[in-house]
Amino acid sequence: MKSKNEMYRDYAVIGAAVFIFAVMAIGSLASLGEAAGAERSDVFRIPGICGFGLSFTLDGFRIIYGNIAAFMWMMATIFSPEYLKGHGRQNRYYVFLLATLLATLGVFLSADLFTTFIFFEIMSFTSYVWVVQEEDKAAIRASETYLAVAVIGGLVMLMGIFLVWHELGTIEIAALASAASKCKNPGVRYAAGICLFIGFGAKAGAFPLHIWLPKAYPVAPAPESALLSGILTKTGIFGILIVSSGLFPQDALWGRVVLLGGILTMFGGAILAVFSVNLKRTLACSSMSQIGFILVGVGMQSLLGSLEPQSMHGAKNALVSLAAHGTLLHMVNHSLIKLVLFTAAGVVFMNTHALNLNEIRGFGRKKPLLKAVFLAGALAIAGVPLFGGYISKTLLHESIVSFGGGGIMTAVEWIFLLSGGLTAAYMTKLFVAVFVETNEDEKRQEEFDGMTDYMDKRTTFALAGSAAVLVVWGLFPHGIMERAARFAQGFLHLTGNGEEVSYLKTLSGAMISLGIGLLVYALIQKVLTKKKENGVLKYVDRWPKWLDIEEMLYRPVFLKILPTMFGVLSRILDSFVDSTVVLLRKSVYAESPIPHPRKEGNALTAAIGHLMNGWQRAANHLWKRKNPSQKDYVHAAAILNEKFKESNMIIQRSLSFGLLLVCIGLCMTLVYIIFW
Repeated sequence: MKSKNEMYRDYAVIGAAVFIFAVMAIGSLASLGEAAGAERSDVFRIPGICGFGLSFTLDGFRIIYGNIAAFMWMMATIFSPEYLKGHGRQNRYYVFLLATLLATLGVFLSADLFTTFIFFEIMSFTSYVWVVQEEDKAAIRASETYLAVAVIGGLVMLMGIFLVWHELGTIEIAALASAASKCKNPGVRYAAGICLFIGFGAKAGAFPLHIWLPKAYPVAPAPESALLSGILTKTGIFGILIVSSGLFPQDALWGRVVLLGGILTMFGGAILAVFSVNLKRTLACSSMSQIGFILVGVGMQSLLGSLEPQSMHGAKNALVSLAAHGTLLHMVNHSLIKLVLFTAAGVVFMNTHALNLNEIRGFGRKKPLLKAVFLAGALAIAGVPLFGGYISKTLLHESIVSFGGGGIMTAVEWIFLLSGGLTAAYMTKLFVAVFVETNEDEKRQEEFDGMTDYMDKRTTFALAGSAAVLVVWGLFPHGIMERAARFAQGFLHLTGNGEEVSYLKTLSGAMISLGIGLLVYALIQKVLTKKKENGVLKYVDRWPKWLDIEEMLYRPVFLKILPTMFGVLSRILDSFVDSTVVLLRKSVYAESPIPHPRKEGNALTAAIGHLMNGWQRAANHLWKRKNPSQKDYVHAAAILNEKFKESNMIIQRSLSFGLLLVCIGLCMTLVYIIFW
């Protein structure tokens, strides 16, 4: 049983999340009456911070994603108290849950790249605590990877921001497109773009910077996995959209680079998800794949923008809008879908304390609400008609088809459709395993079937409410989704209503993908399962352990090869410097020999000693004749000098002495401020 203080804490945290969502929603109402897709010029500034200051704005895209972030946080927070029963460190969990929300909103509402960077880094460090929350071996290792990627990505991003500032003279997001059109040094612009793409792509989970994603999601608590997948990856996409629409809106080369990254991420994530036999890991790899779909849309925007109007069968802006609207809508779809799927996975885990498909098999057979909610998310992400994922994937597919060109673009189209088929296959695998098949342990299956109170009312509200929003969003493509896309398109410097798409006439792509999905599912059931002696099929992890990019490449390079190389180089440079110094001291700067080297002391101690010896001789002749003294004051002065030097060295090396000097410096500074 929870104590009253813990109950009050839970209510306070939930209340804070609800309050932030309400503030975000109410604050957005003032902007809803403006023209759809209009860019905002009003910026709220906080000057004096790190020289640049912070700046924020609120346009259509920011309104949508600010509200989505706040909504998802609210639902995840409502789900958290039940999920965390029996877990430790809950106070820390809630502190960093809310801190990350504020940092994430800071990213989405930022009006310049410096503000984006500041909140991006805060978000990275606060969300690190999510990954390490359980503090077991897997969580600690995954958090190390997550933090390393975040820090390195942040440093590379900062370099890109410096290059943008140096070359364009501005880092205001709204002014980048105008400044980039006047840029006379494309090499620097590309260098800045690549740095920013690496920094933002690391957070988005783009290949080959995705290594943290399949490991962080399974170990993080389910509510935070939903936010990592649904929102934090979108902050990376937010940055990539800034770069593409601001620096390279009509650049074919940039479009090809992003498109290639999107294809590798899309297909690679789908392959990993197909082979996974862990519920949350499959959803994590799925997130990587869906980020690839989004990146394909980003690349197609630049490619379509680079074409001449006469080379296309329609208005240029309308065709660019196909890719832009598909990108924006798939971002929203993926956020809502992963909120539903990871929350459902959290319900499974908190009742079974397992994620392996063999252990959780059959858990949801007699749980209709959980089954319906998970099915809604699975159908949406697979791109089944009447669900939101179908709309956004159709728009992305149409943008590829509209570009034409044959050859390579035909291959891109088929990889796109194949990846969609793989999505349907691995989601079918999960649904069948959890909600259709029976557990090989009959007693465990009876236990699963007997669970009636497997989630409380708050979790039910969070799960069913999230699924309801997802379903309603997808049922009205023209009334809700397209209006939302047009409302947000000003962020991408687009105007107009875009290309009209009849979704009933574009079913062929979805049907091809779903057909591929059924074939792949039939195949993977044979590849991923083996029959035991009792005739029961068991899921087997067939993915080669050695085929892990982190273990195969990143850790050896960054933890062994590079340190060894730089260590050897440092030794060479250190030896070179020492040898050079010795050579100079023996030649050009050779020391002159001291004519009469002193045995002890220095000139001052010797002078004082000789003076005292003279005084001693005078005293012995005048008033100490009977008891003359024979002390060597030269030696005594030298001994006192050595003791003084030793004591002074001990004092200077002590912490107390350093603190005393710091205190004196602070006091002097304070006196100066007060009186001058």
